Amino acid sequence: MSPAATIVLLNALTLVFCYLWMFPRVVGRDLQKLALNDVMASVVVICVAASLYMGRDISISVIGIEFNWFWFTLISYFAMEVPFTLWYMMKYRIEPPE
Repeated sequence: MSPAATIVLLNALTLVFCYLWMFPRVVGRDLQKLALNDVMASVVVICVAASLYMGRDISISVIGIEFNWFWFTLISYFAMEVPFTLWYMMKYRIEPPE
């Protein structure tokens, strides 16, 4: 499996696990807990990707832009996370701060 596919799969599995199983049990309707736990999940994803690709000359091209493993992991995680976060906030009626 290519590094890009591995990272996208890692992101997807982490987000599905967190938003469908862990966050409803741990976070509930608390926006601060949601933000903190999501940051921790992103750190886990980056650590796993680092264990696979740190020190290797990996270049991932997306629409003509080259990324190393770190930036691809971070940007793709946050791009995939936005729909999950919006869905979670709507489902549990979490209001953003005013």
